[in-house]
Amino acid sequence: MIYTLAFCTLCILYVVLMLLYRYGFSQERQTTAVSEGYINEYPFFSIIIPARNEANNIAACLQSILNNNYPGDRYEIILIDDFSTDDTANIAKQLLLPPHRVLRLKDHLSAEERINAYKKKALEIAIQQSTGDYIITTDADCILPSQWLNLFASAVAEQGVHFVAAPVSFTPYQQNDSWLYYFQSLDFMTMQGITVASNKLNLGNMCNGANMLFSRQAFEAVDGYRDIDHKASGDDMMLMQKIQRRFPDSIRYLFEHHAIVETPVQPDFASFINQRIRWASKADSYPQFKMTLILLVVYLFNCSLLCTAIISFIWPLYFPVLISALVIKVLAELFFLFPVARFYRKKSELIFFIFLQPLHILYIIIAGFLGKFGTYSWKGRTVQ
Repeated sequence: MIYTLAFCTLCILYVVLMLLYRYGFSQERQTTAVSEGYINEYPFFSIIIPARNEANNIAACLQSILNNNYPGDRYEIILIDDFSTDDTANIAKQLLLPPHRVLRLKDHLSAEERINAYKKKALEIAIQQSTGDYIITTDADCILPSQWLNLFASAVAEQGVHFVAAPVSFTPYQQNDSWLYYFQSLDFMTMQGITVASNKLNLGNMCNGANMLFSRQAFEAVDGYRDIDHKASGDDMMLMQKIQRRFPDSIRYLFEHHAIVETPVQPDFASFINQRIRWASKADSYPQFKMTLILLVVYLFNCSLLCTAIISFIWPLYFPVLISALVIKVLAELFFLFPVARFYRKKSELIFFIFLQPLHILYIIIAGFLGKFGTYSWKGRTVQ
């Protein structure tokens, strides 16, 4: 009886959360790009790209930035190579003419020096050598849209804005539309929708380092990555939350389809799980209590679904309870996801949503547990 009551309570809380997310997402308003001209009023951006073994992707990434419809003298690209063992740095050097440049982490970090957060160190060094009033970060496997910088310029036109989160979307790996693509795409699209809703409703600040901006003033005021450099991940959300505490009401979301940055999904299930464990590993480091509580409710609800499924084999009377909870879960999530899929123009992918539910529940449980207690491999490194 107590278990049933707890299970039903978690189910109700989860549905309420999905309704809140739907409301929050619907409250976000589209950003409009600045009109062309008035070049002297355009902010100067420093675009920082940490890269490790991205020889297959870096040329397309850099070319998409260089093709942006933004004054060429109002931005700089700094790629910092993180001990790549391939030709990433040399390919980048062929494309990046001054004032753009390529840095190497090995020139600033001795081979004997061991740190846990290589990406944060790379970002820190690149930011120190940059000159822009605003820092934009992206990843070396991303493709940036042509209005990307114009839309960021619009977002910071409002006085007092120190941080801008922006949308990211998954694309198939090597044009392979497998079940693994749809699984990752739907999962990530859900997280992106939650990012918009959470920021709008003040339920916790979220972002993705593949598409975000922060002011140099704010970065220096919070001492950059100091006190958060013990975690290998978290260069995005943990910095965002530091800036939020120092500059309340300075966070904005760039809600515009033409600002979406595209990046490929992980090529196999092992890489996908390692990526999600890496993301989950920073969950207990968030200072925002509301976000921690929400993550706990989501995790416990998924755990309770698995437990109820097991119990149903022992006591079949629980089977209708399990089915009812699953139906309610799917309907609540779809109600939230419809406008999100419309924004990302991925409504056709929702047909796979129901069939991937069992795998999604198991993945939430496994990634959450290993993010707290396990290790993961990323870019050839094993991280605690």
